[in-house]
Amino acid sequence: MKTPLAYAYLCVIPAVAVGIQCFAEEAAEPLLEEVTIIGTRDDVRGMPGAAHVVGPEDMERFAYTDIQRMARQVPGVSIQVEDGFGLRPNISIRGVASERSGRITLLEDNILIAPAPYSAPSAYYFPTAGRMHSLEVLKGPAAITQGPYTIGGALNLVSTPVPSEMTGSAVAEGGQHGTWRLHASYGGSTDQGLGFLLETHQWLSDGYQAVDRGGESGLEIADYTLKARFAPPSSRHRFDVKLQFADQVSDQSYLGLTDADFIRDPFRRYGLSALDKIETAHDQMILRYAFSLDQAVEFSAVAYNNTHMRDWFKTEGIDFDGSDDAQTLSRTSWSNVIRAANRGATLAGVDSPGLLAILHGDADTPPGSIQIRSNAREYFSRGIQFGLAWNTAFGDAEHAIDIGARLHADEEDRLQRNSAYSQRNGRLVLDDAGLLGNAGNRIQEAEALAVFVQDRIAIDRWSVSIGLRHEDIEQKRTRFETRPGRTMDPAARSEDNVRDRRENVTRVLLPGIGASFEAAENTELFVGAHKGFTAPSNAPGVDEETAFNYEAGARIYGRRWSGELTAFLSDYDNLLGECTASSGAVCEVGDAFNGDAATVRGIEASFSTDLSTSASFRLPLTLTLTQMDARFDSDVADTDFFGDVRRGDPLPYVPRQQVHAVIGLLRGRTEANLALNYVDEVCVRASCGDFEKTDSALTVDVAASWRLNPRVAVFARVENLTRATGILGRHPYGARPNKDRTLSAGVRARF
Repeated sequence: MKTPLAYAYLCVIPAVAVGIQCFAEEAAEPLLEEVTIIGTRDDVRGMPGAAHVVGPEDMERFAYTDIQRMARQVPGVSIQVEDGFGLRPNISIRGVASERSGRITLLEDNILIAPAPYSAPSAYYFPTAGRMHSLEVLKGPAAITQGPYTIGGALNLVSTPVPSEMTGSAVAEGGQHGTWRLHASYGGSTDQGLGFLLETHQWLSDGYQAVDRGGESGLEIADYTLKARFAPPSSRHRFDVKLQFADQVSDQSYLGLTDADFIRDPFRRYGLSALDKIETAHDQMILRYAFSLDQAVEFSAVAYNNTHMRDWFKTEGIDFDGSDDAQTLSRTSWSNVIRAANRGATLAGVDSPGLLAILHGDADTPPGSIQIRSNAREYFSRGIQFGLAWNTAFGDAEHAIDIGARLHADEEDRLQRNSAYSQRNGRLVLDDAGLLGNAGNRIQEAEALAVFVQDRIAIDRWSVSIGLRHEDIEQKRTRFETRPGRTMDPAARSEDNVRDRRENVTRVLLPGIGASFEAAENTELFVGAHKGFTAPSNAPGVDEETAFNYEAGARIYGRRWSGELTAFLSDYDNLLGECTASSGAVCEVGDAFNGDAATVRGIEASFSTDLSTSASFRLPLTLTLTQMDARFDSDVADTDFFGDVRRGDPLPYVPRQQVHAVIGLLRGRTEANLALNYVDEVCVRASCGDFEKTDSALTVDVAASWRLNPRVAVFARVENLTRATGILGRHPYGARPNKDRTLSAGVRARF
């Protein structure tokens, strides 16, 4: 999978970078583009609501490639570990469902970035986190300008900006498990306002899991970005273009482990998943235009187009007697097999030892009994959005008025194939390739108009933000027949082979209000309320997910320290559950379920200071704490998704406590940092019975760097230093581990 040429390329880069850097001049600060929602960490001050910025210095401290490791330092953010690399992350904000980050608004440079944000919001594509400049998290009323997912909030990833002067940078590193990475960029701007940026991020790994009887568990990612800007100093006009391309091959699987096998070796993978692999290709194009009428009024227009293709070839389930036709998906998923094996139960006439023998490769299976699916899908997400920012004053009140509109369309096209295999002598053998379309032949599409207006009013020591958002969404699904004799060329789909259609129309108004008060020179109090919303699927009869959200907090700034404390409450009218393969639920993929009322309440706290009183060194400390209580407020009749829910049952994957701390030492040319992350055990189902919980975990990461000169530094990092190996997830199909201890070292250069 990884070529010797790639290894040589990455090894040469550090030497070249150091050689160039010996003659480098001091580089200018980059020119931050108009792609942020908040801006910098200082801009959070005075906001009438909770918001957080993970800035460039924070990103550089550990040089993570995993977005989940980056985001977990923000209070209120929780994650569900799946692959350990963060390739398809499961991120939650304030207790919303974490699966595939499908309940938060995901953006890159303030543009919706999920493959199909309305019709299929699961993040089967996620931007390459290792190339990001910073990230922003908005919660509460502050998130009303974003959408369509406003209960938890929004996560905006800010890519590398176009520099103000000609400059370049390179980060090259290598590490355990055959891991290599290169992140390089070069660009700048002229006095005439022409600017550009060229950037690439290359990432290779053999993976930290061992597949029974051979197989890979790693990844190979190639990411390229081109930016161009024209903004003459004397002109009121500004034009920006961004082109971004990313290809990925990763040997990842939905199949986890039984608890007994996990205890023996958490980094094992069953040979049944040896063929599992996902290939993706993502293209993005963004055109931006901005016009400043004067210093008080600015108009912007953005056109964007994202396309994404993926094919995840992965094992789905088993038909124990092999009697079903190869064109039919087996209803016995590996999720059920793992559960039965954990409980010592019998499934389809096979006892627990027999199930384990199949999982371990010690038992042959009948011809055609193992279903492996080619999950081929194509997506597009495109639209145009407009913004008008107007700063004015009426009497003693200063107004910052933002008006925005977005016309958006997206689509998911599934043309998937189930192939029938059998296990013989521990190896998978193809018995029947199957008919194209037998595992999904459908198109899901959505069109949406979103409009918002927000007025931020400053009067004396008060800042009040009043906003209103409107979402008008039309969703459709068309399924086509798949049977012998029918052509399955997507271009040949016609009315005579339509299986069924369904659609759903949603129109919702989302008001919000927030206020902050400067109680003292260094103390702010804030409070807010807003109606939150999650777009439903195209399933008829399913209501949208709505919740009334409240928050109150305080920010306090000292000479050497700062802190923030926020209490929040999300009162759900209807909790929405949507069936996907990654949910691990036994239900029809695409169906949605009403979960009725639920409540999430919690406290978020953050604190930062410098513990040193010496001028010769610094001891920066950052501490964040999140405590949440999330429960169903009513009984829910037994469903294929939620199960049999009773009032007071916990919402899945919402930890009660999380703590994240980073302490550093900066002295002269040397910097060292220690990160501690603790997360409570969580229930993965409302019943929270045996084998339905994860383990609490304390993960320790360390990083150190030494500057050879003002522009070149060498660094080293160890992730999961103590090799914490508890069960951090149980979805999709079985127990899943923390990432194994991984040592990396490299060089960082600017020229």
